[in-house]
Amino acid sequence: MISFYCKKLLRHNLALSGLLLILFLMIVAVASPWISSYTPLDQNLEERLQPPSIRHWCGTDDLGRDLYTRLVYGTRISLLVGLVAVAIATSFGTLIGLIAGYGNRWVDSLLMRTVDVLLCFPTFFLILMVIAFLEPNILNVMAIIGITSWPGLARLVRGETLSLKEREYILAAKALGLPSSKILLTHILPNVIAPILVSATLGVGNAILAESSLSFLGLGVQPPTPSWGNILTTGKDYIHFAWWLSLFPGLAILVTVLAFNLLGEGLRDVVDPRTRT
Repeated sequence: MISFYCKKLLRHNLALSGLLLILFLMIVAVASPWISSYTPLDQNLEERLQPPSIRHWCGTDDLGRDLYTRLVYGTRISLLVGLVAVAIATSFGTLIGLIAGYGNRWVDSLLMRTVDVLLCFPTFFLILMVIAFLEPNILNVMAIIGITSWPGLARLVRGETLSLKEREYILAAKALGLPSSKILLTHILPNVIAPILVSATLGVGNAILAESSLSFLGLGVQPPTPSWGNILTTGKDYIHFAWWLSLFPGLAILVTVLAFNLLGEGLRDVVDPRTRT
């Protein structure tokens, strides 16, 4: 079954494009020290706000730091925040969804009403409310984005679990006296992995956008640590004559989010039984 999904994914042109872009970004993140001649904190005020050139491919910022280098190192931050935040959200959402879908009516009602209340708040404003009381740093950003992003996934997993627990093989497992934890882990969870993977893949792009937005507002990754969001913050002050400070980090965010969205849409097509022939 896994080989079937892999072959189908590799035949999906958009998903393959997204996957190749993500692999390229991961290589850039890992190889950051070797693909740049500078470090992200090197300052040279004599070369401040230089346009793109052979020496500085993406120009320099207001402190003379090489923008290409800062973008390359910023790839690490964005991917790290996106992947860790989604891992946290997926863990919470899957656990709550399984318990709500498989538990009794009172447990389901309590958990889902909590989810409904959380979904009443726009996710980004909920993140702002929480982070306003904490120190803005990368660890807090990852944790807050993850903890505030699980309700949607919980509802998805709960719906799948409600459908699966009425299947014959689940009823047979109950009749044999298998504990609920074993049924959830060995019979239900494997059958909801596909929609979880799709949701998680699409969620990485949203987490990267959230981190960039927080950094742009000064509530995310703090300077001098390079982040695409805080590079954009600098760029807005010089946008009339130093266009490269806004263009290149904006393109980096666009390409990264697009890559994860393409892969997520491709995974959705692959796991959708209506598309199987």
